[in-house]
Amino acid sequence: MTLMKHLRIALADDHAIIREGLVQVLNTHPGIEVVAEAKSGKEAIRLADNPELDCLVLDIDLQDRNGIEVIKSIRRNNQKLPILVLSMHPPSQYAARVLSAGALGYITKSEPTQELVLAIRRVATGSKYISPIVAEILAERFGDAQTAADPHQCLSDREHQFMMMVATGLTVNAIAEKLSLSPKTVSMYRTRTLKKMGMKTNAELVHYAIKNNLLA
Repeated sequence: MTLMKHLRIALADDHAIIREGLVQVLNTHPGIEVVAEAKSGKEAIRLADNPELDCLVLDIDLQDRNGIEVIKSIRRNNQKLPILVLSMHPPSQYAARVLSAGALGYITKSEPTQELVLAIRRVATGSKYISPIVAEILAERFGDAQTAADPHQCLSDREHQFMMMVATGLTVNAIAEKLSLSPKTVSMYRTRTLKKMGMKTNAELVHYAIKNNLLA
């Protein structure tokens, strides 16, 4: 009988209740132990330096920075640490981007615990966790016809982030405050986003996000 490797997991989520719940649930599964927690992107990046970690389970929405930025920052210094993104957002919104940034998997918080455990075990061994839905999204994104049909795929990560924040009702000033950027910088992202999307107003961005099921 093959013994299952004991996995040391780190959790990064800025909601204490969610972290505590995940710790309790995951620690009940044989061979999985949550050994570290982070409530911010900065803390997650610091945790990633721990050579004893087998996997980082990372939320996409952290107060101080976007999860994609965290993944890219970690990858600049650590090419080996497996990262699984656990998000409230549907795969259509972020899955392709987090995988391109260097994560090995993407799973939503609506999935059952057993699926999360499966994803963690797969990612921790260095394999990718790609659900059928994510596989379909990736196939569409990298197909020439679909790429041409979906202008939001041409946005940079920051431009995409701006579009999604606008789609949730945030103003330029509110986005600037949340991202710790100047309103002028955010306005620049707005200009670039609208130009790439072939649109003129924020309302068109909101309509596009809703029409293409990009919101949770």
